[in-house]
Parts: sequence; C-alpha cells; structure tokens
Amino acid sequence: SKGVPMGSDLSTAPDGRAPSFLVYALRDALGANLDRVQIIKGWVDDAGSAFESVYVVAVSDGRTIGTDGRCKTQVGDSVNLSIPSWTNTIGDPELGAVWTDPDFDPTIKAFSYARVIEIATPRWTAYDRVKFKLDLPAEIPLKAQERAYTSPIWYAP
Repeated sequence: SKGVPMGSDLSTAPDGRAPSFLVYALRDALGANLDRVQIIKGWVDDAGSAFESVYVVAVSDGRTIGTDGRCKTQVGDSVNLSIPSWTNTIGDPELGAVWTDPDFDPTIKAFSYARVIEIATPRWTAYDRVKFKLDLPAEIPLKAQERAYTSPIWYAP
C-alpha cells in the first residue's frame, strides 16, 4: 500500500505529490567501493520524442549534490596501473537515499530505474598490459567504473 518494488508498475501517484524512491546499494564483498547512485527517468512526449534525465541521488565521501541534481566533485582515483590494483580508500561501501522526482508530471507515462556506479578499477586491458609487457596505444582504456542497474518502475497514469 505504500509502494512498489523495482520492476513493477506504479499506476497512480500519491495525491498531489510526486512519488518518492528509496534506493540503497552495497558494494560487492570482493569489489570496489561505490562512487554514486543515480536515478534515470525516461518518458515520451505527446509528439513521440523520447527524453531521459539523470539525477544523482547519493554520493560517497561526503560530497554534495547541487540543486541541479548533479555532483560536481569527482570521487578521486586509487588505481595503481603498475600492478594493476586499486584500494577502497575512496568511495563508500554502501549508499542510500530517499529521492522525490522534482519534475514529476502525473499525466505522462514514464519509467525510472537506479544505476549504481563504483569507483574506478583496472580494466582487463591493464592486467594484460602488465602480464604480457605490452605497449598499448593511448586510446586503449586501462580503467573502468563498473555499473549495476535495477529493473525500472513503470508509471502509467
């Protein structure tokens, strides 16, 4: 009666209010700490044009989220490409927030899902570069920020 899980349909909005989302994420026990949690909202207008907005809803390391829904401060980088390895000295092992859609229109069908982004870790190319003593071109990425996604909540008035 108070909500729906990710992957469900939300058929009515709370009376006169935008829906709120409870988002909570934990890092993998053997993985990297978390950088940030985002809510991605998509919708199609009456003309058939598709739109998407990305809102940062939780950030690590005491950083702040601006009124525009963005965090302007980067989490940092603990990757050591000579080994390769990383440390969990930045980021947080868990992040959570309650977020209310600031642009909610109860008349428009929409979907929203969460995306969790880890701190940077070495990419497989970094491991191969060290193991095989390769001189890789500069455009080959050596770091990545892994992501996890939820199923969407579909809002259909």
